[in-house]
Amino acid sequence: MNLIRSFIGAGIHGRLYLAQSHGCVRRPLGEGIITLTHHAEADPATPATSPAAAASGAAVPLCVDMDGTLVKSDTFYDTLCLLLRRKPLAILKLPGWLAGGKARVKAEVARLAPLDATHLPYNEELVHYLAAEKSSGRAIFLATGADFSLAERVAAHLGFFDGILGSDGKRNLTGSRKLAELHSRFPSFDYIGNAAIDLPLLADSVQPMVANPTGALLRGMRRRKLVPVRVFLDSGTGFRSVLKAIRIHQWAKNVLLFLPLLLSHEISWASAIPAVVAFFCFSFVASANYLVNDLLDIESDRHHLTKRLRPFAAGDLSVLTGLAIALLLVGCSCALLPLLPGNFALWLLFYAVVTSTYSLYLKRIPLVDVLVLSGLYALRMLAGAAATDTPISPWLSSFAIFLFLSLAMVKRFSELATMRERGLAGSHGRGYLVTDLEQIRSFGTASAYASVVVFSLYISRPDVDALYRHSGRLWLIVPFMLYWLSRVWLLASRGELNDDPVIFALQDKVSLAIGLCIAILAIFATL
Repeated sequence: MNLIRSFIGAGIHGRLYLAQSHGCVRRPLGEGIITLTHHAEADPATPATSPAAAASGAAVPLCVDMDGTLVKSDTFYDTLCLLLRRKPLAILKLPGWLAGGKARVKAEVARLAPLDATHLPYNEELVHYLAAEKSSGRAIFLATGADFSLAERVAAHLGFFDGILGSDGKRNLTGSRKLAELHSRFPSFDYIGNAAIDLPLLADSVQPMVANPTGALLRGMRRRKLVPVRVFLDSGTGFRSVLKAIRIHQWAKNVLLFLPLLLSHEISWASAIPAVVAFFCFSFVASANYLVNDLLDIESDRHHLTKRLRPFAAGDLSVLTGLAIALLLVGCSCALLPLLPGNFALWLLFYAVVTSTYSLYLKRIPLVDVLVLSGLYALRMLAGAAATDTPISPWLSSFAIFLFLSLAMVKRFSELATMRERGLAGSHGRGYLVTDLEQIRSFGTASAYASVVVFSLYISRPDVDALYRHSGRLWLIVPFMLYWLSRVWLLASRGELNDDPVIFALQDKVSLAIGLCIAILAIFATL
């Protein structure tokens, strides 16, 4: 058997793992925290470099932090989000865990909600650098405050670490504790970090390096006159990431708040201003909900072909930043509420409760999720009617429910079609299977044409003449609706539709042209 590496060191609360060519043999040795891994691609003829030899030679051991450095996000908060998604009642145990210290919290949370190390948002530039250093024979160690079990999975996935130093449920290996542990193992070392808590380790490093450094770390390094020899940057632009996370383009859905007022044909400044205020009030709460939803879905989004690029899943925004922005948006919405009728506040509260329930539980139940989504569109119109004190037609509510149920279905259809192309059996974090595709297509197309039927029955009513001088001209809208809905489903079947029909409609020139034609025809019927 070819023994790849060995390391003997004194430490606290840990284990020594020796890796052999056929597997990993675990042997407790003293109280060190070390995991040694076998790299199959290594040349057997090349002599192994022990950590002691590396420390005394030209290449000192390279120690790398994980959270915010090797991984762009903070895995502790990511794990908390996953725990809240999977086992929300377990959060009630946090006070008891905290009594045992932060390391106990990390260990318990990591045990109940293990993150998938293969889909974490790694700093790709740093990963390439570490792989190159390893290929040159340098000893590389993962030194992290994260729980040891998660660090072990990360090291196993990447495959180039010679050892792991991590928190063990009793001791939180950060800051001065991490520095003391490194001193006990290596005469000298290089260190790569990202936060102010890493400053003592960088100051003691032979060649300090940083990855996606925080402002506090950069200020601390300037005060100590520390100059990093390398900087590894791999993160999105802050402001752009915030705009992407709050999904301003989704505010287009909230235009439905204006619909009851527009269809009442009684537009005035006195009624338009509350409608505008209600639009922003609703949009702020909606964006806060998107943020919370993305935080809860951070693990499942990382398994999705396109959602993995969302700011939280990609590690471009932190969980704490997302929570802060969500609270700010809710605060802005509450500041606008006194300007609107009390009934609107009740509808807004109902919307917040339903969307929160949807994010936590309902979105995982097949069919219930799309029914809730279509109901939320109707709820927007009810909120708009309350804000402007305008009665809403039951015909309009029926039309909206069928129309938006179809759009919710086409979104699920597109997601499953993408899963089928990737060879997956179902959607991660949802209750749908690829085998449900044809049934969803049937539900969605039937709902689409049902909305057109409802619209046709509405314009056939005698009382429509009181609102439209030439109500017969409204029939010209029907073929445009049939064409657009049929085209949406045809494109979805071809795999040419973005999985979000709202984004598609806003970007598709044909959809925009059809919308303009419908608006012109509605005005033409009114005049």
